[in-house]
Amino acid sequence: MTTQEILAAAKNARPYLATLSEEAKNRALSAMADALVSDCSAILEANAQDMEAVKGSVSNVMLDRLMLSKERIDGMAQGIRDVTALPDPVGRILTQRTTADGLLLKKVSVPVGVIAIIYESRPNVTSDAAALCIKSGNVCILRGGKEAYRSSHAIVNAMKKGLEKAGFRQDIIQILDDTSRAGAAELMTASGFVDLLIPRGGAGLIKACVENATVPCIETGTGICTVYVDSEADQEKALKIIENAKTQRPSVCNAEETCLVARSIAKEFLPKLKKVLVDNRIAAGKVPVELRLCPESLAIIQGKAAEEKDFDTEFLDYILAVKVVSGVEEATEHIALHSTHHSEAIITENQQSADWFTSHVDSAAVYVNASTRFTDGGQFGLGCEMGISTQKLHARGPMGLEELTSYKYVIIGNGQVRK
Repeated sequence: MTTQEILAAAKNARPYLATLSEEAKNRALSAMADALVSDCSAILEANAQDMEAVKGSVSNVMLDRLMLSKERIDGMAQGIRDVTALPDPVGRILTQRTTADGLLLKKVSVPVGVIAIIYESRPNVTSDAAALCIKSGNVCILRGGKEAYRSSHAIVNAMKKGLEKAGFRQDIIQILDDTSRAGAAELMTASGFVDLLIPRGGAGLIKACVENATVPCIETGTGICTVYVDSEADQEKALKIIENAKTQRPSVCNAEETCLVARSIAKEFLPKLKKVLVDNRIAAGKVPVELRLCPESLAIIQGKAAEEKDFDTEFLDYILAVKVVSGVEEATEHIALHSTHHSEAIITENQQSADWFTSHVDSAAVYVNASTRFTDGGQFGLGCEMGISTQKLHARGPMGLEELTSYKYVIIGNGQVRK
């Protein structure tokens, strides 16, 4: 199908999906989850072809984002099942009151309509996005990256099989064959067909969508996440959190990219940081973290001299920019200048410092004594997520079911006319 045919089919399917009951939507989702497990071999075969096609042209970290396994496919299926357990976000009465004219005024949640998702080389986004859209009554149009073309199509084919077997229309899930920039541009400018566009990927993709879309677009994802180690931090706690935030999965948007350290503890703390992120990892046969150090840090430990751009870079790799600051006030000033408003954390045992940090940092998620890796729909109890919004209208932070709904007013009268 051409992109225009897909847009027309999605628009045609919108009323059908919007009026399905919660029970029906849950049955559809369960069938999709079962089909992913049943089609595991075909999905893995497609993924192996994708992996082979990009080998040698992308980093090992990016290969990990692309790679599927039986365990990851089982996890994708479980993510869909988790969504079935969540309350239906559609049809809720958000507010209700009677006007001076005696009209009963209800504000009721409704689906957005047709949601287009442009994403890159993470095949699991395919099932997450489809599940969230269907539970919230939205038809989805998926446009994955060329690196994951075969994987994404195999996942969609499996989910469509599940829908057909359970007696549901397959056109409530659409996926584009065109992975070119022109294909993406068609989605960005599909006024009258696409009600909401959500880009999920790197800074370049998000910038292109935000700047070029003529349909409503949510800015998501880019994460220059910062952890500030305060002068009154529990240093062992700080090391544990930083190791997790930087190394557990460095290719994701909630991974730490910058570490700020209070000057009063820098000479004591920075050697410990290097030992955990560099020396211990080398000894264990793991990839060490490349430390990009400000001049003051470089005078204390070995590493690479940081350039100014390093504090404005989402590395998505085993790289960490490190800077010494005078205290919490300078830390929040640095974040204000360099943050993408995704996730930031302070490590401190001082309540006043924690309060200053949480009130002065304007990001979607602000942590005290915890890893930024928790900024995730599943971790927040949303089942899975459509993406992480770094803007303020209409969604912010991990986007779950509620963020994929709008509302309408239903007004019930008894013959009233306006005077």
